[in-house]
Amino acid sequence: MKLRIFATLLLCSIVFLSACKEQKKDIKPIEIPFKKEGSLTIYKAATDSIVTQLDIEIADTDYDIQTGLMYRNAMQEKQGMLFVFPTMRERFFYMKNTRIPLDLIYLDHNKHIVSFQENATPFDETSLPSRVPAQYVLEINAGLAQKWLLDVGDRIQYTETAK
Repeated sequence: MKLRIFATLLLCSIVFLSACKEQKKDIKPIEIPFKKEGSLTIYKAATDSIVTQLDIEIADTDYDIQTGLMYRNAMQEKQGMLFVFPTMRERFFYMKNTRIPLDLIYLDHNKHIVSFQENATPFDETSLPSRVPAQYVLEINAGLAQKWLLDVGDRIQYTETAK
């Protein structure tokens, strides 16, 4: 009798384990969609003319700043992410878990461009410093800073969308 119970339990265990292996679930990679949280305009310093206007996400919390544009598969040309910090200091970014190449535009407390890191490589964890104090960082698709002929001294203005 004990042997029969043992054999039954063993058979049930084997069937259960086999069923578990067959029920593998596909794990989908994380992807975060773009969420418009504001509008941003870039102006040329010399002429005060509008270079372009963007829809932006705003990273102003610790979580948003740490996550940035990680886990995105693409971003439209007229989209970007603006990082807003409470103080001016040298900034250091990297491309961990960032799938798209980016241009990083560092801005001072007056929202004037102070430096660039162009064509940042996806997934590269090498530090991308501002080299000078900055309070804001704008991330856009790689190549756009050059396409729009952005220079140190150009400025931005942004407004947040009502939440």
